[in-house]
Amino acid sequence: MESLKVQEYMNHYPVTFTENMSVEEAVLRFLKTKQIGGPVIDENYKLLGFISEGDVLAIMLESLYFNEHVAMIKDIMRKDVLSVKPYASIIELGQSMRENKPKVYPVIDDDDNLLGTISRNEVLQACYQHGRARLSIEKEHAAV
Repeated sequence: MESLKVQEYMNHYPVTFTENMSVEEAVLRFLKTKQIGGPVIDENYKLLGFISEGDVLAIMLESLYFNEHVAMIKDIMRKDVLSVKPYASIIELGQSMRENKPKVYPVIDDDDNLLGTISRNEVLQACYQHGRARLSIEKEHAAV
């Protein structure tokens, strides 16, 4: 299973945000894409932070309660982002996902440029597909 790499299962077209985007605009992106979080990037795709549905929901609830203007993404994004390289092992990432809170990790190159994202669902898919393939091979060998 060590041969399973992040780049084989990652989302190459994730929802992304910019730090000068309003929270209202971020809400519309979440609603349209049905993704649960996404990287905040600059114009050169450099990873700056991360924003989740939960982060946006908290601010939206607060703004409704106080009847105030909602913040900008730069005001609420997380700057200490757990990320992963495309050549990383799916197994190691799965273990990290069990120990840490993020459900979506940005996939970045060695210069911190965004390449995509990978979620728990995609890690589960990799494990499932590999498990099914292994069972098929074992059944073939048992039949011989």
